[in-house]
Order: sequence, then C-alpha cells, then structure tokens
Amino acid sequence: MQQPFRIILSGALLLCAFSAAAQRIVTGKVTDTGGAPLIGAAVSVQGTSLGTTADADGNYTLRLPDKASVLTASFVGYLSVSRSAKEGERIDFRLEEDIIGMEQIVVTGTRTPRLLKDAPIVTRVLTADDIRKADATHIGDLLQQELPGIEFSYAMNQQVSLNMQGFGGNSVLFLVDGERLAGETLDNIDYSRLNMDNVERVEIVKGAASSLYGSNAVGGVVNLISKRQNERWTASLNARYGAHNEQRYGGSAGFKVGKVANTASLQHTRADAIDLKSDGDYGTIYGNRTWNFKDRLTVSVNDKLEFSARAGYFFRERDASEAAKDRYRDFSGGLSGRYAIDRSNELELYYSFDQYDKSDYIVRSKSDVRDYSNVQHIVRGLYNRTFAERHTLTVGGDFMRDYLMSYQFADNGARHQYTADAFAQFDWNPTLKFNMVAGVRFDHFSEADVSHLSPKLGLMYKIGNCSLRGSYSGGFRAPTLKEMYMNFYMGNIFMIYGNESLKAETSHNLSLSAEYIRGRYSMTVTGFYNLVGNRITTAWNKQLNGMQYVNIADMQVAGAEANLAARYPCGIGVRLSYVYTFEHIGKGQPLTSSTRPHTATMRVDYGRDWKNYGFNIALNGRFLSRVSTDEYTSAASYEETQRVTYPGYTIWKLTLSQRIARGIELTAAVDNLFDYVPSYYFSNSPTTTGIAFSIGMSVNIDRFFR
Repeated sequence: MQQPFRIILSGALLLCAFSAAAQRIVTGKVTDTGGAPLIGAAVSVQGTSLGTTADADGNYTLRLPDKASVLTASFVGYLSVSRSAKEGERIDFRLEEDIIGMEQIVVTGTRTPRLLKDAPIVTRVLTADDIRKADATHIGDLLQQELPGIEFSYAMNQQVSLNMQGFGGNSVLFLVDGERLAGETLDNIDYSRLNMDNVERVEIVKGAASSLYGSNAVGGVVNLISKRQNERWTASLNARYGAHNEQRYGGSAGFKVGKVANTASLQHTRADAIDLKSDGDYGTIYGNRTWNFKDRLTVSVNDKLEFSARAGYFFRERDASEAAKDRYRDFSGGLSGRYAIDRSNELELYYSFDQYDKSDYIVRSKSDVRDYSNVQHIVRGLYNRTFAERHTLTVGGDFMRDYLMSYQFADNGARHQYTADAFAQFDWNPTLKFNMVAGVRFDHFSEADVSHLSPKLGLMYKIGNCSLRGSYSGGFRAPTLKEMYMNFYMGNIFMIYGNESLKAETSHNLSLSAEYIRGRYSMTVTGFYNLVGNRITTAWNKQLNGMQYVNIADMQVAGAEANLAARYPCGIGVRLSYVYTFEHIGKGQPLTSSTRPHTATMRVDYGRDWKNYGFNIALNGRFLSRVSTDEYTSAASYEETQRVTYPGYTIWKLTLSQRIARGIELTAAVDNLFDYVPSYYFSNSPTTTGIAFSIGMSVNIDRFFR
C-alpha cells in the first residue's frame, strides 16, 4: 500500500507543479522611493481583468495568463509604473510620488473616468490643495488666481460678467457634479452660488464641448466636483476676517455608517460697502451677505447598486440702495442611481431640480416682491459599455423643462420650453500609446424651434515622456427665452426687444497641444482656433426705436496657451501659465472686442510637514495686459466709434497657512501685496483700494480623535 501511495502523491505534486508553471505565478513588492511598503497598492495585468493588491508588507502574488504580460502597479498619489513580466522573475515596484498630479481621475472631458495624463481632451484640474492655497471663497476668486485668460468684471448695476478667452458667461457652461445651474443676470449665472466649501476639485475644459453638454458649452466647461464621504465621521469649522469687514464662516459634517454616507456644509459671508479711492464708472461697491447650504446623501446597496440624493439652498442680499435691497434665492435638489450590471455594463439615471429667484426687498414697507423665477427640471439617462477591458461606449439623453418668469417680459409674463437630446461617444484605446474619443450629440429646443448636431473628435499619441493631443469639436448655444421674448425698458433709457427669429450660435474649435512630463516637471503648450457663427448680441433697430437681439457675422478667436509646473521633494512648487488671445470681429458689426491679448498667472509655494506642525507659504500673481478697443459712440450707427484703452495691471497675493497641533490650521493673507490702486475705476478694473489683510482659522474636529 505504501508504494502506490507514494506514486499517487508524486503524481499529484507533479500535476500541481505543471499547473503552477502553466499559471505563471509572479511575486514581488510595492514600495515608495524610500522603501516603505505601499499597503493596498494595485497590481494588474494590462489588457485583462486580472489584478491583486499589496498586503501589509507591500508584497503581492499574481497569476499571469499564458501570453506575454505587462504588469502595472498603481497607488493613489503616486505615479503608475509598468514592467514586462518574465516567467520566474521577481518583479518589485518603487513608485514615485505624483507631485505634479497627473494620476488624478477626471471626468469632464469624456464623461468617463480617465487619468489626467491619459485624457485625450486637454483638461486643467484645480485640486483641493490649490483651493486651500488660493484661500478662495467662491469660484471667481479661484479661477482668476489660478488660470490666465479669465477675467471677471462688472456690467451694468455692478452685475458680475465673465470673459474666458473671448467667450462670455452665456457661452461657458458651469456645472456642479455635472449638473446645470438655473438663473442668469446679464447673461451670467450667479457665481457667488459656487462656493469652495466641500469641493474636491474643479475641472476646466476650454473649447467647445457641446457634443457632451449641449447648449451654452460653446467656449468651455467648468465643473465643480464635490468631495465624497470616505471616513467614518468628519466635522470641521472655519472662519475668516478681512478688510471692509469681509467675513466668512463655514462648517461641514459627514458620516459613513455601513452602506450610508452623508455630507452637509453651511457657509455664511458678508462684506460692507467699499468706497473707492479714485474717480470711475462707479464710486461705491455694494455691500452684501450670503448663506449657502449643501447636503449630499449616498446609499451603497451593494457593490453594484448605489443611490444618491442632494439638496441645497442659497440666499444673497445686496445693498443696492437705502430704500431697497436686491435678493437672490436658489433651491436645488436631485436624485441619481448607478447600477453596475456587470464588469462591462453600467447604467446611470439622474433627476435634478433648480429654481433661482430674484426679488426686491422694500425697506420701508418690509415687503419682498419676487419679479424673476427660472425653474429647470432635468431627467437624464447614461449607459456605459466597456469592450475588451479598455474601450468604452457611452450613450445617453436628457430631457429638460425650462420655465422663466421675468420682469424683463411684458407685464412680468412667463414662458417655458422643452429641450431633448441624445448623445453617443466611443473611447477607443487600441494601444498604450494611442487613444481616440469620438462623439456626437443631437439637441432640439421646442420654443426656439432649433435642432443642432454637435460632433467631436479627440486624439492622443504618446512618445516617451511627451503626449500629443489634437481635437476638433463643435459647439452651439440656442437662443434663450429672454433673448426671444424680452420687452424691457433698460435703465429708463431705451427699450430692449427680443427676437423670435434668432438663429443658434455655433462654434468650430480646433486645438493642438504637446505635453511633456518627467518626474517633477510638467509642461504643456496648446494652440487653439475658434470660428464662431451667429453670435447673439443687441443692435439698434430704427423701426422699433430701441435695441433688439440679433445675430452677427462670423467672428474668430485664436491664440496659444503655455503651462509649466514643477514640484521638488524639498517642498518648493512652481506653476506658470500664460495665454495669448486674438479676437477678430468684422467691422461694422454691433459688437467690439474687449478681450485682453496677454494674461498670465504664477504661483510659487514652499511647505514642510512634521508630526505636530506644518506650514505652506504661497505667492500668487496675475497679470492682465492693457487692451485697446473701438467703442461705439452712437447706438444707431456702427460706423461712429472712438478708440479707448483700458490699462493693464498686476495683482499679487501672499498666503501663509500653518498646521498647529492636531486638526487646527491658521491662515494669514496679504492681498494686493504691492498696493495697486487704479487711477480710474473702469468696469474691468480690480475693485481694490490698496493692500488688504485677512486672517482665518479652520478646525478639523475629527482629527482630534485619531
């Protein structure tokens, strides 16, 4: 009996050996550059679903397929590394910290999650760390400090107006977690709604993006991505006080218990009126105060099914005069569900609601008269299908009911329209060096009777440390209800009439870029060209004896952008960005260019962290060149103009943040460091009265208990 048993045992061992050889088991370790194990690092076989994670010592074991294999090791905050797997060879990985941030996941350019370095559409990301270093309260503060080519200025009655490389606020689509915002004033949304509390990152895609986002994405998309609750519980408080009695108070709290997670935040701001030092288009900046509340609930039923709900409330009051105050309110909410059918198929459904109201509060009678309300209901479906583990087909559609009641309509009337769209996109990744994304979207607007097809094609090819990108995209903007039906006595000076015959604005955007990344350095150079057709503006109509919305002839916006970033292990970081913009509008058109040709931003920061103390000091600067433009001297004639030059300026801000004890951070800032004061305050001048100081504190209560 002993001999047969030995034969059977030997055969079994031999069979196991053959099986192990056939499966090609590979082992190794994943560490950082200092040799510390990266617990939970992912190790996967490219082009397959095979993968594993590193244990507490950084070790991993992985079964390989029979064919030649390439392993990739990745870990959040570190640069991924790929190596060929050879039979019998131990493969260790040493990952470098991603100090440039190219391993971030982005979604705005393609609607599907992609590493920033692999995204075929050029995307700029502002991280939570960037927001903290900028000490920004709302999106306008952040964008002006961090991005060149963006300028926030004043239109009539001190309403904020955006210019992003030749495109105004009605041509740049702002989103929160991919959702639109209701309401506008002089063609711009209420940017103060978009505060920086609980924002994980901001993704900016310049150029037409209508193939994914439809109307208003003629010149670009700015998407604010909220933080997800990943800790068992969190709680924080923050406060800041600055010049002109500028105050900001906020707090957030979150929890994650089992399959349920929730995050809520509340922010209050206020500022007194500012009396400007020089003559100008205006002498006093109105005081104001805001309240902003946001809440998001997520329920993960299982690994495949997740539901989320959100709600928000916003209130802003502006001291327009002693007799009356302007009030702005917003109520928003939404529901969504995501179902991962299997490894290759995913379905998402969304519903969102947004109501933005304006009213006049009469101080003497204490009456609050609402004279504007924009209400949007949006339903969306999105389906993703993955092929061969690396190609993704995305199809979807939206349906929106848009309602507008406005003091700008005759007798405070109301209008509504329905919009519907369908879109498809294919993300093709045949090799590690080349990928392509192609998409198309069809939109229809009922009241404007406008239908439009928006295509997109993006290509990326990698050569060593260099990535080459090229794209063509189409954009469009349907005429709004206001532009079609307006009937308003503007400032008791002249009438403005809508035009039901307006055509949709269109744009054709071409972009070429080269990006070089190596270690701690990143450099990107981009050239862009936009042909914009049927831009909507106002022109004098002799028959109506007033202004009316019209389409103008084709205009061109072209230029180049350069970005350089570096971060060193010693704690020093540098980012330089420059944009040149050329905007050409045909002579005799009822529109002139006011886009500054040269703009630049710079940030230099230095920080260190120890066990019980850390600091970061950041110097932010922005430069805007002067701009000369022909302004019309007669509303009835576009031949009578005068040359006007608006001066350029440079503003610097120094911010020092210190982490003291556990969970406490102090921030001190000096804005307008070199005490710049305009000699005359134009609408596009900074509203500074000189150097300004602020101090703030944030307390992360949960860190006291960790």
